[in-house]
Amino acid sequence: MQLLYQIQKQIAKTLLRTYISLVTKPYIPFQSDPKHVAKQRNKAKELRASQWWKQKLAEGVCYYCGGSFTKEELTMDHITPVARGGTSTKGNVVTACKPCNSKKKALTPAEMILEGLKK
Repeated sequence: MQLLYQIQKQIAKTLLRTYISLVTKPYIPFQSDPKHVAKQRNKAKELRASQWWKQKLAEGVCYYCGGSFTKEELTMDHITPVARGGTSTKGNVVTACKPCNSKKKALTPAEMILEGLKK
């Protein structure tokens, strides 16, 4: 019984150390592929010209805060950043207000959750 308690205690300490190290780092270091980024930027340009994107802008809703904005106040954001391997596809692109897009930076959704836990 004592051994089981010691094992549980050690696991709890390890989990706590892991959690603290994840929460205190702003994001996981990465190195983007310039060819991938250039290709996806071109795809994003094409997507901006699509009827689908124009409809998203007309809806006027920020994906992150849910606020209502004019189409001039909204930007295109990649949920999984292109620099982190994300793609310029309908499933990965959303409308975001400028403050939310700036706050997100190049964070992945998981890192955004961890950022929220720090506060």
